[in-house]
Amino acid sequence: MVVRKEKKSRRMRGSRTHGYGRVGQHRKAGSRGGRGAAGLHKHKWTWVVKYHPDWFGKHGFKNPNPTIRKDEIRAINLKELSEKVEELLQGNLLKIENNLIVVNLEELGYNKLLGEGSVTKPMKILVPRATKTAVEKVKEAGGEVVITSQQTQ
Repeated sequence: MVVRKEKKSRRMRGSRTHGYGRVGQHRKAGSRGGRGAAGLHKHKWTWVVKYHPDWFGKHGFKNPNPTIRKDEIRAINLKELSEKVEELLQGNLLKIENNLIVVNLEELGYNKLLGEGSVTKPMKILVPRATKTAVEKVKEAGGEVVITSQQTQ
């Protein structure tokens, strides 16, 4: 295929109609098949199918009364915590006081401690909320849980 070197519109630029005739070619909305969204169910249907398949119909749902939770729970299980503690200890990001690893879960982005899994090392865990099983398992491992708020669930 030959590459076009000049612009297509170099020809007929001095004429009044630029080669499109006298009575309205390249004018008004007929050359584009109607104004706006006209013909999208008729002669422009292939364009709809190709470029905007979701143009027609209803999509989704907007809840008129959304419930907004101000106290969103960002929880972590003991199993995940013990894995993270290993990584944080290797990076020297945690303190050790009285042979206890001090972990502030609020600084790590969590606000609740859950009891799934087990703890291998004694830890002092600072957290706003914790389950009873989590507190018991940490105490069995020789650590303690310090709850920074009044709620315990």
